[in-house]
Amino acid sequence: MSFDTFRETLQVNPLLTINWLSEGMGHFVYIMASRPGGALYTGRSGNLRQRVEAHRAGHCAHTAKYKIKRLVWFEQHDDFEMSLRRERAIKRWRRAWKIALVTDHNPNWHDLSAFIPEIY
Repeated sequence: MSFDTFRETLQVNPLLTINWLSEGMGHFVYIMASRPGGALYTGRSGNLRQRVEAHRAGHCAHTAKYKIKRLVWFEQHDDFEMSLRRERAIKRWRRAWKIALVTDHNPNWHDLSAFIPEIY
């Protein structure tokens, strides 16, 4: 199945609406990369800024081993359960689908750390 076919068949539940730039939500699903099209890491955190810094400091074996330091995609969710379901779903995706997701939202694979909203 191609990514386009997958995307067309994916049913989005209106209760799981994702708004990745709104304030006040504290559950994130994210993808980090070593470079465009390079090694990927998918994760979930309640404090994305702190988690990205931990990855960059080498506190995660996988991201340290493959030099994954660039935040290339993230979403915010209303609650823990929604973020957990989304992370698990993305982790089951094929690599090509993850690359397409990042490229659709961030074509040049820029580091998005500066766009992480402050959580109060």
